Amino acid sequence: MSRIASVLIPMPLPEAFDYEEPEGMALGLGDQVAVPLGPRLIRGVVTALRDGTGGNRPLKAVAERLDEPVLPPGTVEFVQWAARYAVDVPGAPLAIALRGARAPRPKPTRVLAATGRAPARATPARAKVLEAAAAGPRSGADLARAAGVSPGVVKGLVDEGCLAEQLVTPDIRFEVPDLGRRGATLSASQAAAATALSEMAAGGRFEVALLDGVTGSGKTEVYLEAAAAALASDPQAQVLILLPEIALTQAVIARVTQRFGARPGEWHSDVTPPARRRVWEAVASGDCRIVVGARSALFLPFRKLSLIVVDEEHDGSFKQEDGFIYQGRDLAVARGKIEGAAVILASATPSLESLRNAEVGRYRWLRLSARHGAARLPDIELIDLRETPPETGRWLSPPLVAAMRETFARGEQTLLFLNRRGYAPLVLCKACGERMTAPDTDSWLVEHRYSGRLVCHLTGFSMPKPAACPHCGAKDSLVSIGPGVERVEEEARHLFPEARVAVFSSDTIFDAREARRLVESMAEGEIDILVATQAAAKGHNFPKLTLVGVVDADLGLRGGDLRAAERTYQLLAQATGRAGRKDRPGRALLQTYAPEHAVMQALKAQDRDAFVEAEMAERELAGLPPFGRLAAVIASGPDAGQLEAFMQTMAQAAPNTPGVEVYGPADAPLGLVRGRRRKRFLVRADRGSISQPTWRPGARGCGHPGRSGWPSTSTRTASCSA
Repeated sequence: MSRIASVLIPMPLPEAFDYEEPEGMALGLGDQVAVPLGPRLIRGVVTALRDGTGGNRPLKAVAERLDEPVLPPGTVEFVQWAARYAVDVPGAPLAIALRGARAPRPKPTRVLAATGRAPARATPARAKVLEAAAAGPRSGADLARAAGVSPGVVKGLVDEGCLAEQLVTPDIRFEVPDLGRRGATLSASQAAAATALSEMAAGGRFEVALLDGVTGSGKTEVYLEAAAAALASDPQAQVLILLPEIALTQAVIARVTQRFGARPGEWHSDVTPPARRRVWEAVASGDCRIVVGARSALFLPFRKLSLIVVDEEHDGSFKQEDGFIYQGRDLAVARGKIEGAAVILASATPSLESLRNAEVGRYRWLRLSARHGAARLPDIELIDLRETPPETGRWLSPPLVAAMRETFARGEQTLLFLNRRGYAPLVLCKACGERMTAPDTDSWLVEHRYSGRLVCHLTGFSMPKPAACPHCGAKDSLVSIGPGVERVEEEARHLFPEARVAVFSSDTIFDAREARRLVESMAEGEIDILVATQAAAKGHNFPKLTLVGVVDADLGLRGGDLRAAERTYQLLAQATGRAGRKDRPGRALLQTYAPEHAVMQALKAQDRDAFVEAEMAERELAGLPPFGRLAAVIASGPDAGQLEAFMQTMAQAAPNTPGVEVYGPADAPLGLVRGRRRKRFLVRADRGSISQPTWRPGARGCGHPGRSGWPSTSTRTASCSA
């Protein structure tokens, strides 16, 4: 009796397609198959099988079952759930899940192996080469190096047939974690938290815990003990550690390697495709038991996922904004539930959503209120720029410069924090007032002095800085407005010519290897002043860093973002928390024009609980997350008139449901991107007042019915084209 296989294809298609299972193929759930789609054969995954009796239409047959690892049931279920949750087509998350499977395998390498044939003329050098070859195939250069001879000796043995060339595919296996190794010595509070989390991780059931510890409290050591307990509970157990920044992966990988004596799998955008393929296959086979990676690692095909750790769970980098839109923290909890795995959310400044879940008992709440060992939290002072402004053309105020001078004289380090890349965020013509923007985009061009170019950080467009204004033609009229990290570095070098100054941002550090080198240089005291964006504001431990200067503490408070205050507090608390993490006391100076702002006062008093309580009260009064739902629906189109008409049609179709409020349409925060005008609706809903989907603009001509419903997440961005 023939069966029908539902095959999900990693393309923007609304559902799985049905195919006939050929006789004798014996497909199973999660099998990777090749199926015909139009004139092509396409890779897909079997998501369901059913009896084909009674079908009223002929079906195309599955072409072949691919010799590829099977996606485990938990991965298949998670992919489908994620698509429903994000109100997107299921092929979008499947494409992420198959990214490693579609990467190329490592290329075979040429090696030399002993044939057993004796050389016509035996010499001590040749004997050393053959002795080295007996240990296993190696490249010619490796053999010569191991034997301590010249490459000509090796070539002579090849010519005589004593060594033969072979093609060998690298077989890089992941070492088994050594669970007998002792972890770090824990304080009493760390040990109590580690015991609770270890019991949870070894329990073999879904449970979520919020590990809420101040900066420097040793959260990493605590959750690594939970990872050890999870791995010891089952010989097949796997652990996933999610990080928000690629720059953090190397430090965490080093600590995992030290703890377990085995290097974990590494998964992020900087990993080469062949290495990505090795990790993907090792995870699917169960050979790779620990993975450290970015948010997309959630979609790896784990066979037995027992523990998920989301480090810096509050970080906005866990939100994927392009393509398939998802919040990694939320999906980590969902995957934990699907897999029956424990989930640990770790942060010094947890998100309000996680704090609320902990307050009402959905999550277990474990707090570490003190730094580990002799270290203590830094003293935080506010510098009122209205009273002590920087000199004209400068960005560092006199009190901050004086503190830097004292710090440098003691042989200690300073971190100057400014979350703005480049040299200047705006280039303005002083003759006509023209602001330099990217073509077909409202985004300002940022000046980068290192490269001599103007760059759009939204679209990637760049151009050399012109000698004359493109608008009015005035020469030498373009001036740089405002500071970026490059400009602050220039000022620091001018003020401290004898100091070793470096910049840490995504424009100066291009991959994880360079980030590791810079972090190691800072940790070893080879840098006196580090000027950095948020890349250095979290997770790093610099023993000699005792002063943090925040150049523009008000930067994140500008604009109308709901989470502006929360994110500013989190970012500045993380940045200031880099100071004084060892036995030297630390201090932080925040330059601000609004020292009376609630965020600044909370940071100065180091009273997070008071800030959270006030922010929670405001959110609850307005019915905003975490007490309500908020969604942004953005429509874009090349014609402003057609877009406006479409948005008015959508407004007329807006749901009239108790507990649901629709605001707009209005211009999106970025009203023009790549030549397309953008409009936005904001929708606020009481929790539980609506279910997906409530509003179906697709029925009125949106053209994207797969993305037409309202998401039930706390914050979500959906889009459609007009």
